[in-house]
Amino acid sequence: MSLKKINTVLATAFILFILWFGVEFILSPETTAPGFGLPSRPPGDGGGFLIVKGIRDVVLALVLGILLVTGHRRALGWVLLVEALAAYGDMTTVLAHHGSVATALGVHGLTATLMVANGLLMMRETREVAAAPVTPAPRPA
Repeated sequence: MSLKKINTVLATAFILFILWFGVEFILSPETTAPGFGLPSRPPGDGGGFLIVKGIRDVVLALVLGILLVTGHRRALGWVLLVEALAAYGDMTTVLAHHGSVATALGVHGLTATLMVANGLLMMRETREVAAAPVTPAPRPA
């Protein structure tokens, strides 16, 4: 299997995974929240914060999807690297608030690290294209 196909499969998996989590947080924040890894759901009317997290994930997935569908593979690699920071941030949040270490590392940390790997592979795939010299179009005589 070519590097391009592997990258496409991985990026598609991330898009679907992030989109699914986002939609779950929007539609059912109270049942999805425990899977995030924090020890308790926000008290009172904290559900709005969970929906914000869901909207963030949906937007992150849509940005990746648009870049994949339009063929902007080098930009997709960069965005995967940057969006991994959101997952590392989620991991840090869970750890800082005495949440589940297993979820912090096994879900958020692993997701972020795999996104970085996919982003770096995408950059490697597109390195030759980015480094290719630009040849001017022939001029009519």
